[in-house]
Amino acid sequence: MEEVILTAENREVIGKHVKVLRREGKLPAVIYGAGFTPIPISLNLHDTRKSLHGVTSSQLVTVDVQGVQHVVLIREKQRNPITGTLIHLDFQEVSLTELLRTSVSIEFTGDAPAVKTLSGVVAIRMEELEVEALPRDLPDRIIVDLSSLAEIGASIRVHDLIIPAGVEILSNPDDIVVVVTAPTREEEFAEAALGAEEPEVIDRGKKEDDF
Repeated sequence: MEEVILTAENREVIGKHVKVLRREGKLPAVIYGAGFTPIPISLNLHDTRKSLHGVTSSQLVTVDVQGVQHVVLIREKQRNPITGTLIHLDFQEVSLTELLRTSVSIEFTGDAPAVKTLSGVVAIRMEELEVEALPRDLPDRIIVDLSSLAEIGASIRVHDLIIPAGVEILSNPDDIVVVVTAPTREEEFAEAALGAEEPEVIDRGKKEDDF
């Protein structure tokens, strides 16, 4: 994976006064970790959103604070409740030589044949996986291919997943990640209605990224 490096400055402005920083296009953040006092920092909002596009909570990020580099994970993103604009980030500094327990996002790909041939419904039961690994062994996401789901009741469980070397799964191996269920009466009626009248396709434009 491509290395992500953010450039930051030490931040003396705290509390309600950070509104001034936001008006200047800066993003308040904090780096915390075991054995040291949290470090308030500020980043360029535009550059940070661009650099962190597609970055998951299990992907390592390097934050350069005035020449001192910190290897971190993104732990919390705070947004303006009205505009959705990113207003604060929490970073956790990690040791590259110590095992780390964290969650890894699950990404689903491919199409389940049972949806087309049997009108099945793909029911996602898990969206992330609990793992333990050295920070550099952490996958940014776990890919789950749905193309094997050809029957109603077909499922993929935790023990079916392809996990990179050096990663230990902490979730129950028998837990269902995704399963194909039979359509409900309401879904059957909706499908019949769509078949009777061709739906209008509306282009809603690009979906806003996570940052």
